[in-house]
Amino acid sequence: MLNLFKRKIQKTINYVNSGSIQHIISISFTVIAVIGMVTVGGALYFRFITSTEEMVSEHNKSMLDQVNLNLDSYLRNMMKVSDTTYYNVIKKKDLATDTIDKEMDLLYETNKDSLISICAFSQDGEVIAASPVKQLKSSIDPRVSDWFTKAIDKKENLHFSTPHVQNLFVDPDYKYRWVVSLSRAIELTNNKKTTSGVLLVDINFSGIEQICKNANIGKSGYVYLVDREGEIIYHPRQQLIYSDLIDENNKIEAAYDDGNHIETFRGEKRLVTVKTVGYTGWKIVGITPMLDITSDYYQMSVFAVFIMSFAIFILVFLNMFVSSRIANPIRLLEKCVKKLENGVKDVDVSISGSYEVQHLGKAIRSMVNQMHTLMDNIMIEQESKRKSELNALQAQINPHFLYNTLDSIIWMIENENYDGAIIMVTALAKLFRISLSKGKNIITVRDEIEHARNYLTIQNIRYKNKFTYNIEVDEKVLNYGSIKLIIQPLIENAIYHGMEFMGGDGEILVKAYAKDNELYIDVVDNGLGMLQDVANSLLTGESKIEKKSSGIGLKNVNERIQLYFGKRYGLEIYSEPDEGTTVRIHMPCVDFYEIRKREEDK
Repeated sequence: MLNLFKRKIQKTINYVNSGSIQHIISISFTVIAVIGMVTVGGALYFRFITSTEEMVSEHNKSMLDQVNLNLDSYLRNMMKVSDTTYYNVIKKKDLATDTIDKEMDLLYETNKDSLISICAFSQDGEVIAASPVKQLKSSIDPRVSDWFTKAIDKKENLHFSTPHVQNLFVDPDYKYRWVVSLSRAIELTNNKKTTSGVLLVDINFSGIEQICKNANIGKSGYVYLVDREGEIIYHPRQQLIYSDLIDENNKIEAAYDDGNHIETFRGEKRLVTVKTVGYTGWKIVGITPMLDITSDYYQMSVFAVFIMSFAIFILVFLNMFVSSRIANPIRLLEKCVKKLENGVKDVDVSISGSYEVQHLGKAIRSMVNQMHTLMDNIMIEQESKRKSELNALQAQINPHFLYNTLDSIIWMIENENYDGAIIMVTALAKLFRISLSKGKNIITVRDEIEHARNYLTIQNIRYKNKFTYNIEVDEKVLNYGSIKLIIQPLIENAIYHGMEFMGGDGEILVKAYAKDNELYIDVVDNGLGMLQDVANSLLTGESKIEKKSSGIGLKNVNERIQLYFGKRYGLEIYSEPDEGTTVRIHMPCVDFYEIRKREEDK
């Protein structure tokens, strides 16, 4: 699949490169414009999505802040009623001689829109005073109620209960309403003796319900209220939850910090906004389904695609128009140049178009006028260039080796050994290709090994299998950079000095590997070998053995490596008489493409 994709890309590139300048300009500008517009459009679209989500998040936070403010005001008003009842009425009265019914009735009448009842109990659960109803049901013991026990256990705090139906008192109208009970521990004075008691203020739950219900956080969003344990105080679908028809993620969401959170509940992704009601420990939770936020994305995307398509159409038209104005004068110049290529002497060169194209036309006309004069000079320069290239080629390829190789090819053809001839010609062609390498001094280890393989193939056939060879290369080193033509001289020396007298038992091993981030290439033979002192002299050029070998020479290879990579690199020779010789190339592990980029930047 990847190869198919690469072929498609290459085919497209080849098509563009082979097209006219008009097509190249129009296609290039169009592609760039389309990519730019798609990029900008995509960025704006994603920015719109992000901004929309941020705007909804900020709106939800603002709405919950408003709910918190209203709820705080409502609860503080009830706390004031509790404080007024306790500090301004109960603490100032001695219940042995005074009554507090009148004051409690007054407080109730003043706040009856928000209150259901006010009642003071002794620590034994007896009613001290209450408003508007005072008769406690005979079957009720307040001391077992949750609001009573919390007030007695933690006397210093105010305690808010979860919503419940308050049915403590005998109500002739049988109006038992949903309330949130605010309870606190109080001190009762009787004959100047202080005893404990509990003050209960029942807050009308409909007030809290109305505050939460008025919050608007989207099409299907809603707000609900939980206590510090995650128990629901208010929920717009409270009856369905209590009936187990639906459920809510209240326990988990009660543990969230204040702010916005993204969660997935029952397969639905939704935005959860949390706000804590300070002193109560309650939490206001706002739920907005993500579908509410993303519902307009489709229309926005269709509109964006339409706008971009229209803009791309306009751009294509403009690009075609502009490219034709640029390309037509150049096309006329191209026709004139083709006539010159076909040997037409009198060519009327067109001069039109932009200033640059006109200048080019004038230059071509001037070139035509001087063409015959310059032709002789060009021929001389070309002849000199060919001689220089031939000299450079001869400096890299041993003429004697080339002569013997061609002679071997002729011999094979005459003896109808066509397969062997094909192998040698192919190897020789590859040898020349890598030897030239477009004038580059640095090639990959892969190409250098391939060059050595081709050289060994030719020499093995020439010497009629007088030796065998093997090449072992670590795959990791193939893309490292190597100086060109450094293995072949080593193999040449191994053949001339090691294999010539082996009589068919010769072995040559070429091994490339990396160790400690260093690149090593070994050329090992099992030839006659030499003394180590003689081997060391090969690198200084003092040994007479070198004259028989390649024109490049071991000394030259060593100096080339050191000039490029530094004195710590180069050749190392290990040899013993009758044991063979190992010549080791030592270079750093550097990626070939990094070397090429470094050279291009110079």
